[in-house]
Amino acid sequence: MVSPNRCLGKINVKVLTGLCLIHFIGDFYVSFINPLLPEFVEKFSLSLTEVGLITGISRLLAFIIQPSTGYLADHYRTRFFILGGPLLSIIFVSLIGVVPSFPMLLACVALGSIGSSMYHPTAAGMVSTFSGSHPGLSMSLFNMGGTLAFGLGPLFITFLVGRLGLSVSPLTMILGLAVMIFPYRTVPRPEEEGLRHLGFLGSIQGVFSDVWKPILLIWIISVIRSFVTQAFGTFIPVLCAQEDYSLLSIGLIVSIYNIAGAISGLIAGDLSDRIGYKPIFYASSLLSTISLLMFLYLPGGWIHMSAFFSGFFIMAVMPLTVAMGQELAPRGRSMISSLMMGLAFGAGGMMTPLAGHFADLFSIRSVLTALALLPVLIVPLIYFLPEKRHRISPDEEKTLRTNESPNR
Repeated sequence: MVSPNRCLGKINVKVLTGLCLIHFIGDFYVSFINPLLPEFVEKFSLSLTEVGLITGISRLLAFIIQPSTGYLADHYRTRFFILGGPLLSIIFVSLIGVVPSFPMLLACVALGSIGSSMYHPTAAGMVSTFSGSHPGLSMSLFNMGGTLAFGLGPLFITFLVGRLGLSVSPLTMILGLAVMIFPYRTVPRPEEEGLRHLGFLGSIQGVFSDVWKPILLIWIISVIRSFVTQAFGTFIPVLCAQEDYSLLSIGLIVSIYNIAGAISGLIAGDLSDRIGYKPIFYASSLLSTISLLMFLYLPGGWIHMSAFFSGFFIMAVMPLTVAMGQELAPRGRSMISSLMMGLAFGAGGMMTPLAGHFADLFSIRSVLTALALLPVLIVPLIYFLPEKRHRISPDEEKTLRTNESPNR
């Protein structure tokens, strides 16, 4: 039976807008952390390893624990995760500018990141329910909400802090609470996936038993690309600060990097519905390495252009990994989302302290140079990715089964 909330041919614009706003506002606040790292370095006299620790804890709690919330979201119809998560991020990330110590800073980052882990799998899992016959485009629109947040958030917070100081951060809470009114009124409870009677291991077997190999391959590619994306996102502000860029200039560079990723994700999602996934993966991997090296070694006047192309190509396939996973395992949409957007992104983020450690030993630029080569090195793995399947509606599937010969 098809849910009355579904819109088989067309995208359900109202609900998808609410989901995108949830993704946007939650990530908007989480995006405050990286561009303020130079301020935290100065305030608390942090090493680069400690800088990486901030990012590592954020990614661990925002993404690594997503499979547990994805599991719960696939089993229970509740709006607790999808509405409570953004509120947790809004409240605690807003406090990072006024904490008096490094441990308290880590605590606020941790609590805000836990909020992020709550809404991501549920919201992403609901996208395909309301995407009609446009799963790639819908997931890209949803992904654009988060990526756009990581583009606008740094510019917003660095402008305020640059003008008024770190103590202004709690006032930003007002904006987030106001935005959450629309999702509260429009986003329904998520549908159950028919897994409630199964335990955790039973759910894993029911969802992944036949498709675990391609899911694992997609996940490995996602982890590697996420590591590169987050390492650059973490250490670009510190590198620019070392080269005497102002805080507002750093915020602009980080914003350009992330906004470009939002644009490319939307384009890649639309193209994937037309030509499939693999050509986009090939092009993105090759051009990512070129663009990241441009960012590191072109003269200063080119920094904004190279930041745009770096973000554009390295983030282009992020929504496609989720769409591919949901296509392969449609019964566990939230769990798949938590693996591709959560566990993969978190695993990549957890390696950021390691990059910071090597940056302490050598230099930021030399470490980022090595990481820039990773996207092109994983090109051979793309050959083994599954091809895109034709998506049909439940009514079309019923017609096909009716017309199928019983002797076949």
